[in-house]
Amino acid sequence: MREVQDFIAKVDIEGGRSMTEGPYKLPEGWRWVRLGEVCEVLQGKTPPKSAYVNRPTAIKVLKFRDITPEGHIVWDNTERGFLERDENWRYAKIGDVLVTASAHSPDQIGRKVALLDFIPSEYSRIAVTAELMVLRPLTISLDSLWLKYWLASADGYQQLQMQVKEKHLVQSRAINILLPLPPLEEQKRIVARIEELMGRVREARRLREEAKQEAERLWQAVLAQTFPKPKTELPKGWRWVRLGEVAKVYAGSPAPQGEQYFREGEWPFVRVQDLGHYGQTTCLKETADYVNEYALQKYRLRLAKAGTILFPKSGAAILTNSRAILGVDAYIVSHLAAVEPLPDRLDTYWAYFWLCTVDMKEFIDNPSYPSLRLSEISKLPIPLPPLEEQRHIVEHLQDVQGKIKALKEAQAQTDAELKRLEQAILDKAFRGEL
Repeated sequence: MREVQDFIAKVDIEGGRSMTEGPYKLPEGWRWVRLGEVCEVLQGKTPPKSAYVNRPTAIKVLKFRDITPEGHIVWDNTERGFLERDENWRYAKIGDVLVTASAHSPDQIGRKVALLDFIPSEYSRIAVTAELMVLRPLTISLDSLWLKYWLASADGYQQLQMQVKEKHLVQSRAINILLPLPPLEEQKRIVARIEELMGRVREARRLREEAKQEAERLWQAVLAQTFPKPKTELPKGWRWVRLGEVAKVYAGSPAPQGEQYFREGEWPFVRVQDLGHYGQTTCLKETADYVNEYALQKYRLRLAKAGTILFPKSGAAILTNSRAILGVDAYIVSHLAAVEPLPDRLDTYWAYFWLCTVDMKEFIDNPSYPSLRLSEISKLPIPLPPLEEQRHIVEHLQDVQGKIKALKEAQAQTDAELKRLEQAILDKAFRGEL
C-alpha cells in the first residue's frame, strides 16, 4: 500500500497536476505542494494516565518535553515515559518527522521539529502523544531531512502557523501546509550542503560554549584565590570572624495572600524567583510584585535596606546559589535570607563576593524539604581584611567581573548571530540558492 501511495504522489507531482501557488517564485523544476500530497500526516494519540509506567519497557513514549528546541530527541526521561500494553497508540518509525502540534501558547506550535533517525535498541516501538504530529514522507517524492529543515526555517514555520487554530494543529489543517519541492535528487544535494554548513555552525557554537565555560571557570578561580578556605592561614592583617559578628543575618516575612495587597503597589516585594531571574546580581531593583499601603498595615513585613545581600533559604532554590545585592529598599519574602553588613566592619561587595563562593547546599538542614538554619549561617567563618583593603580588593574583583561580563555579552551576541546564520542558510536553501 505504501509503495502505491509513493507512486501516485510521484505521478501527481511530476505530471504537473499539483500546481499550487506559493509565497515566492521557485527555480525551474521546483513546485509548491501541500504537505498532504507528499506525506502521511498522522495525529499523535495520548494514552490515559493509567497506561503509563515509570520503569523502562519495550514501548517508549515521546512527548513535547522529549524534543529540544534544537531538534534533538531526549531518550532518558523516565517519568510516565513508557507503556506496558501494546494497544492502538500512534507509533512513529525511523524516517518520520515529529513536530509540536499542541502547546500552551499557539506560537510554540511548530517550534520543535525533530527527525526520528534512529531508535535505541532497547525499544521495539515508539508511541507519540497528541502533543506531537507524525509526518511520514512518501520517500519517492520527499526526503525526510528536506521536510525537517523546511519546517525549521522561518518560512516553513510561518506556513505551519497559518494552519494553527487556537492552541492546536490538527491533521485536517496540517495537510495544507505548503512546502517547496524540487526533484528528489536535488533535495538530497541541497540537504547535504545544509548539513555541511550547519556542521560548521555547530562547531562554532561548541567553541563559543567552551569559551563561556572557560570564562566562568576563570571567575571561580579568581574568587577562590581571593577568599581563603576556613582553617587556612590568612595574609597578614586578616582574621577569621563569624558572619554574625560583622553583619545582621535574618529572614523575610510571609507573603501577603491576596491580589488586594499588590493592587497599585508601590514598594518592591522580593520573591525567590526575582533572584532566579538574574542568578547573581549586584543591583536588584526590579521585582515582579509590589505591595501597597494596605499590605503594610495588615502584615508585619520585613524591610531590607538597599545594600542588603539576599539568597534563598528554603526549597530547591537553595541549590541554585542565587545571590543579589538590593539596589533599593524592599520587602522580602520569608523564603529569602538577608545579610546586612555592618558598614564600619564589612564592605557589602566583599560580603557578596564571599557569599558567591559558599555552596549553601552543604548547610541544608532538612533534605526532605531543603532549608537553612540562619543561626548556623551566622556562624560561618568569613576572612576579614581591614576595611580599606576589602575595598581595594573589591575594586580588582569588579574590574575582572566587568571584563568577564563583556566577554559573556560578546558570546551571547555571537550566539544570536549564529542563529541568524542558520536561518540565512535555510532561506537560501529553500529558494534554490545553495
